[in-house]
Amino acid sequence: MLIDFSTMKPADVYFIMTQSVLPRPIAWVLSENDGGDYNLAPFSYFNAVASDPPIIVFSVGILDGGGPKNTTANISKRPHFTVNIASVSQLPVLNQTSATLPYGESEVSANDIELAGVDGFPMPRVADSKIVLMCRRHDILKIGNVDQMLIFGEIDSVYVADDCVEVNEKGRIKIHADCVEPLARLGAGEYATFGEILQAKRPA
Repeated sequence: MLIDFSTMKPADVYFIMTQSVLPRPIAWVLSENDGGDYNLAPFSYFNAVASDPPIIVFSVGILDGGGPKNTTANISKRPHFTVNIASVSQLPVLNQTSATLPYGESEVSANDIELAGVDGFPMPRVADSKIVLMCRRHDILKIGNVDQMLIFGEIDSVYVADDCVEVNEKGRIKIHADCVEPLARLGAGEYATFGEILQAKRPA
């Protein structure tokens, strides 16, 4: 089957894209609301795009009635945010934070999510996340026929749970992905977890 996007509505294009670009990592983004509490929302149009400087990007749509989503509004005003990498065990609460709340209402409070401070960084992290990227806004770009926003974040530091990281014999930091058990996004209401981890040495 050849699926021709030129004949389809944007919502139908989205439905096919989320089932064909897979699996996708999930950015569980914590940003600060105007009132000083926190917004927490998952985004699966997300990846790392540069290492010098270290930059990630995630894509945020608009509200059904138009206008920016809370994450975009917050990061536009305040540059610091954290990207929490959700583990399999966090799926139920991550799914709850995908609900759209009125601006200023906190998913953290609504779902009794515990946060933890980060030394030297003004934003907290989700306490039980095993990897967290401490970011500050690098740029925000508008793309497409609607106000789809690309939010670029420069990573200041990375938190990794102690039981998921070690320094190997070469002095390099090794993060154990099987310990993190990161959650990946598929289409519709489907998610993926790790199966067997395959190894392939890069050719010289």
